[in-house]
Formats: sequence, structure tokens, C-alpha cells
Amino acid sequence: MGRWWLSQPQYLCHGFDDLLAGEWTGGDSRPTSPQLCPGRVPRVSDETSEHDSAETADAVDSSGFSGEIPGLDDLQSQFEQLSPEEQQEIAEAQQAMEESRQRLASVPAEVVITNHVMGLYELAAIHLSAEEPDLAQAALAIDALACLVDGLGDRLGPEAPTMVGALQNIRLAFVQIKGQAAQAGQPTD
Repeated sequence: MGRWWLSQPQYLCHGFDDLLAGEWTGGDSRPTSPQLCPGRVPRVSDETSEHDSAETADAVDSSGFSGEIPGLDDLQSQFEQLSPEEQQEIAEAQQAMEESRQRLASVPAEVVITNHVMGLYELAAIHLSAEEPDLAQAALAIDALACLVDGLGDRLGPEAPTMVGALQNIRLAFVQIKGQAAQAGQPTD
């Protein structure tokens, strides 16, 4: 039966409670995780209370982390053994990385996430369009794409409808290619 639910968003959570209880009735295909359920991506809030902050501080203090990074002294001594030219190259690379971080921080998160969504779409399309389609890899990329698109919904901003359409299109392509593979006698799982 394979991953029939990829093309049916209403079935992404079909029977998940049964699956957790060990009583799956959905055939051979099962959702791979509860995160595939639309609306399961929790919203992060910038609201914190003094109580939350105290709990976080207690958790960090009780974790046993001393703040020291193992091997850092070795890394520093290795750096000091480099030639001045090599040290300069590292300093320039660090500066370039910091500039990249600053540029990325200036871009709205919805734009960056939309780029990742399209990257997952392309990844699925690559696996589907291969001479021998890799349905398992395509399904994984589509599942990840669905987690973002279905889970974040309108929080993706003005491009959300485009992302929903892209998800629907790649699901349709998956079902069509899987059907063609089945007709040709190729494995579909």
C-alpha cells in the first residue's frame, strides 16, 4: 500500500492514536511521526515569566555543564602553532562568517523558511525525476515539506498559498510516479 497518505492531507494523522495504542488499522502505511499532523508545530512565544526564567536557570545549573568546552585549550594551542598567514586566513573566515550571520539576521524568518520549503520541494522533485525514482527519499522530503507548510500555515507570510500549492503539486507527482512504478513492476516502498 505504501505511503498513500502523502497525497491526502486529511489523512496525515489518520489513525495516529491507534498507532500509539498499537492498534493500527490503516494497512501497511503508517504516519512516520506525530509531527506530520497539521497544527502540531508549537508556536514559540516571546512571553516568559520570572517563574519560567528561574526554572530554566535551575535546569542549566543542575545539568552539570561547567561552561568549559572540552578540548578548547588544545584547539587554542593548535591555532597558536599555525603560521601568521594561516591565522590571518582563519580570522578572515571568521569575519566572513560573522558578516553572513548579520545578513541572515536582517532577513525575515518567513523568507528564510520559504527558501527551505522550496529546497525541500526541489529535493523531492530530484528524487522523483531520477531515471529510477527513489520514492523513499522523495517521501521523506515531502514529509519534511508538509511539516513546515501544514504546521506553520499562514505564519509563512504572503507566500503561504504558493507553498500550499507546491506541496499539493509534489504530492500529486509522487502519487503519479508511484503508480507508474507499480505498473512497471518496480518496488514502491
